Amino acid sequence: MSDDAQDVDSRTPLLKQSVPRPASLSRKISSLLQDWWLWEILSALTALISSTVIIVILVIFDSSSLPDWPSVFTINSTISFFAVITKLAITSALGASISQSKWLWYRQEEPRPLKDLQLFEDASRGPWGALALLFSIRARHIAFVGATITVLMLLFDPFLQQVVVYPDRLVASEKTATIVRAQNYVARSEEGLPLPSVVDMSLKAAIYEGIFDVRDQADVNIEHYCSTGNCTWQDFSSLAVCSKCANITSYIEKSCNETGCHHLYLPDGPTITGSGSQINSSTTNISPDLANTTASIIQFTSLISKSNASPSAYECALFYCINTYTASVTDGAISQTITSTFLNNTATHSQSSDLLYTPPPSFTNNNTTTSNTTTTTFTVSSLAALALNSFMTTTFTGHGHISPPSSNTTSFFSSDTIHALYSTTNYTARINNLAISMTNNIRQQNSSGSSPHPGIAFKTETYVKLDTRFNPRNLVEIIILIELGQKKNLGFL
Repeated sequence: MSDDAQDVDSRTPLLKQSVPRPASLSRKISSLLQDWWLWEILSALTALISSTVIIVILVIFDSSSLPDWPSVFTINSTISFFAVITKLAITSALGASISQSKWLWYRQEEPRPLKDLQLFEDASRGPWGALALLFSIRARHIAFVGATITVLMLLFDPFLQQVVVYPDRLVASEKTATIVRAQNYVARSEEGLPLPSVVDMSLKAAIYEGIFDVRDQADVNIEHYCSTGNCTWQDFSSLAVCSKCANITSYIEKSCNETGCHHLYLPDGPTITGSGSQINSSTTNISPDLANTTASIIQFTSLISKSNASPSAYECALFYCINTYTASVTDGAISQTITSTFLNNTATHSQSSDLLYTPPPSFTNNNTTTSNTTTTTFTVSSLAALALNSFMTTTFTGHGHISPPSSNTTSFFSSDTIHALYSTTNYTARINNLAISMTNNIRQQNSSGSSPHPGIAFKTETYVKLDTRFNPRNLVEIIILIELGQKKNLGFL
């Protein structure tokens, strides 16, 4: 072999040794993660996805009942799980961003002290270092934003606990609710038998209860059934007793002489003669406001003279009507409101025919459904109406007086009802109380065709409610902007 060949062979191993080896897969992945910020981008995307999952859970279950999940899983535990992932991903991305921002810090033209390197390194490791960095750099530097978020992440868990609250609300239950109404009225005895010409004792008791109620305010004491303590009823119509009063004091006439005015009277009505406190009540019609009140239960006028006040006069009428009510029970207390009233001004008392009330369909069908052609007829038995008219005429006709202390005469009232009319300080409210008391009794008679009105019974339910004042996704979006700013240097300096 020649010397030249030997030289080539001797150099061959050296040439082979100088050829670079291909990079390993692990080195390629490491280079990809470091050179392209892939790890930070994946962290940001993970935070975005996990926070989105939290938002989706909150949106799905917002305003819904508590889910029927296994006992080991709850909404709070599920949210906490994804919150931990979100926080870890955000912390990782923030640490890398703050660490990288130190090189941007030293790219400035003015000189920077080397001790700032330690500030940035400490800030990338946790909130205490980030807090120190906040007091060492300008607020408009990108690292300041990252350090601020790192410190705010301490509040992430407490704030997240406030996102979901569990208030109570009322929801419809399968239980029933009823309230009484009357479609017909027929006087009945205690045994439930019809009374042809006598007012039943329960209605008499209701009349006395209404007229003797010294509170002069209408209390709701209507029979109802609400097992849950919270119920509502759609508008319903019922046979009722209405009242109307007019102050006719201006109609009082006086007859006077040299000793004074000792004779008071109303045209074709009651009169008062003599001094002292007196009342005279009779069934007359004086006021034109009540002239068209036909088929009334009673229409009466009271002339009242009190020694310490000017004389006064009132005319009132009680009559059958159809009321539309809206009612509800809240925490066991019932409230009821009359929304509309129907009158039959053409009805008259007759022993041979009942009183019939047929409101238009729009009235009896929640007062709004004009397309419904179904009509409901409400009936008052003719004999019951005549019996009640006779009883009320006797009850509200009479007189009375209170003798002064210097007089030798004795105070006298022809009935307790007349005494109650004299004593009341709010005549109209007292008669309104009477009408309500009679209405409640008639509605509770359980006459034929008077079935209770059904309603909705509500129960208390705990549900999921989202407090939208805190949205964890907003924080994640800020982190992504920081990542883009760090990578592309979008002028945060």
